[in-house]
Amino acid sequence: MQRKIVGIMVAVIAALVGTFVLVRYVQTAETRATAGEELVEVYVVKDVIPAGTIGGENLADFVTVETVPMKVQAAGAVRSLTSLENKVSAVELVAGEQLVSQRFVTQADFINREVGVVVPPGMVEVTVELEPQRAVGGLIEPGDTVAVISSFDPFELAANVVEVDGEEVALPDAISADIQGKTPNTSGFILRKILVTAVQEDENTNSFNSNEEDQDKNRLQQAPANNLLITLAVDPADAERLVFTQEFGFVWLASERSDVPEYESELQTRLRVYEDAPTPPTVIQASN
Repeated sequence: MQRKIVGIMVAVIAALVGTFVLVRYVQTAETRATAGEELVEVYVVKDVIPAGTIGGENLADFVTVETVPMKVQAAGAVRSLTSLENKVSAVELVAGEQLVSQRFVTQADFINREVGVVVPPGMVEVTVELEPQRAVGGLIEPGDTVAVISSFDPFELAANVVEVDGEEVALPDAISADIQGKTPNTSGFILRKILVTAVQEDENTNSFNSNEEDQDKNRLQQAPANNLLITLAVDPADAERLVFTQEFGFVWLASERSDVPEYESELQTRLRVYEDAPTPPTVIQASN
């Protein structure tokens, strides 16, 4: 019995010694292999990073730092997690791969990729914040086209200045003495068939509907509780008009399909609204 115990102990010791020798051999081999080579630190994914994961220090729990020869460092290897601030992972990243900058894009680009919206060349993107009722009740989606309607409250008219084609023109005193008051309330189309590239809600906004299948079957659904951030692709000149309206007036969006005919828009005022309204038929009552 004693011999058997001694034999087991010898076997265990031999196994431990063998393991130690093997580890030392591997370490020595690695040292020889990297001798004379410059070593660099790289970030390596240790846990799967889902597509759309926010970059920056948020990635610290998903990666580990390893030292590798420079020759095996991946092109575009991330040197600092802070360089990925304001970006998200474009695709799913798997364990074992090096973290490279090419795998990350801006949030806007990620949204565009997900919904398949491509911004036309020469266009800029502008985001407007709107209440749901000003954005078709929140039914607008990326890829849709919309018309933009602007409204402005009255503003004071200077007695000696009038606006002509966007330029202020001074009037003689004899004429300006009779001018006073305000401009009328106005509304009108300023942009047509504008591409929607992104639609976002406040993070505390309730979801439209928890059942996506019901959303496809029925447009009658719960409206968002908070404002919407809607990004539009426009040319630079139209971007200025849109921003001006957002700053000093009111913006409304109308869902506009490609088959909606073009027409010459007229600026609407209260007088014009009533002028264009159909005249109700005259009812003649018979006398008794």
